[in-house]
Amino acid sequence: MTTSKRPIGIDLFAGAGGLSLGFEQAGFDVVASVEIDPVHAAVHEFNFPKCVSICESVVALTGDEIRKRASIGQQDVDVVFGGAPCQGFSLIGKRALDDPRNSLVKHFVRLVVELQAKSFVFENVKGLTLGAHRAFLDELIESFKQNKYDVQEPYKVLNAADYGVPQDRKRLFIVGVRRGLRLPLYPETLPAVTVQDALSDLPNVDLYPELLKADTARVKFGKASEYARKLRGLSFDSTDYSYPRLTDPKLMTSSLRTEHTDKSRERFHSTPHGKIEPVSRFYKLRLDGVCNTIRAGTDSARGAFTSPRPIHPLWPRVITVREAARLHSYPDWFRFHVTKWHGFREIGNSVPPLLARSVAAAIMRAIRKTPNKPTTVLELGDEKLLKFDMSNASRYFFLKAIPISTRRRFLSKDQLILALPKDESKYA
Repeated sequence: MTTSKRPIGIDLFAGAGGLSLGFEQAGFDVVASVEIDPVHAAVHEFNFPKCVSICESVVALTGDEIRKRASIGQQDVDVVFGGAPCQGFSLIGKRALDDPRNSLVKHFVRLVVELQAKSFVFENVKGLTLGAHRAFLDELIESFKQNKYDVQEPYKVLNAADYGVPQDRKRLFIVGVRRGLRLPLYPETLPAVTVQDALSDLPNVDLYPELLKADTARVKFGKASEYARKLRGLSFDSTDYSYPRLTDPKLMTSSLRTEHTDKSRERFHSTPHGKIEPVSRFYKLRLDGVCNTIRAGTDSARGAFTSPRPIHPLWPRVITVREAARLHSYPDWFRFHVTKWHGFREIGNSVPPLLARSVAAAIMRAIRKTPNKPTTVLELGDEKLLKFDMSNASRYFFLKAIPISTRRRFLSKDQLILALPKDESKYA
């Protein structure tokens, strides 16, 4: 059994790990993550070697199974957190939580209760607070209350730009605790950070021909802002209680180049800062502003469409995955899938770690724990974890079938049913 001296957290719907990292930085040991997409689960395993990556749907998991897989026995689970995908539609004459499209949210509540977590953080899109969707949130909060959890009300939408992240990104957070414990307060805002703070020390990838075929190169960095120095591990960060990672400070990763036509570069160059280029619909970043919301695009089940990527403020090209990671507050040691498509999806689907850290620190205060900085330096995982396609990632996690998020046209009905959790196969 693993015994942690730090509070324990469990990440549901983990993706690449933005929430995981924020909670680790706030002083929690994230002992287990649950993520159904094996490509993203592999990236999470690479970056969090102390965390058990469970590549399954939450539908098929129980609290006892998660405890067993995480080797925590009957230790207290201090927090369960995650952003469950949901539609949030309120149905006439029906409870929204009974809509099968929202079943994952019901399982989030179920696992919080089964794990007897002291606290929880439910994160989702701002749109759930608007119009008829609010009835769905009311049902969610009532469900927690019926299971003897108190919820901090009113719930809040937090903008990452107010928490030291150079990006306009609004996310809903609902926080609660087991009845009788102290409710957390929503975090206070932090000083603003700009695009220039995030990107000014990163070299132009166009100067490195090796980045046409690889996502990694040895580079010469420029003068870094205090924000960038912390992400590079060059400055002490008094609010970061994460495990140090063993990394090469001269290596720039996740920086595969995008090749543009001369005409595209001309259009990018002539587009004013802070405006949208009319043909590509790409937004050109302002050095003295913040990035627009970085979006993930659709998964392969919905056509594998790439969301518009911002134009770099200095060079006529779109930003790289590493530059997007800087604008999302990921440290430079954090690696993403080697492809730009998966890499941008992993960033666009994740909560910025600094925003997650602020929320997690509020939970830490509420449960009356004092964070401590580990001295153990962790080695990152095998780089093969960053290179898997869906088939190889599925085999790595011993999945019986490729997850349903792959292109449906390549799957038979029988394969689709196998790919679904048992309780949901009837909807195939």
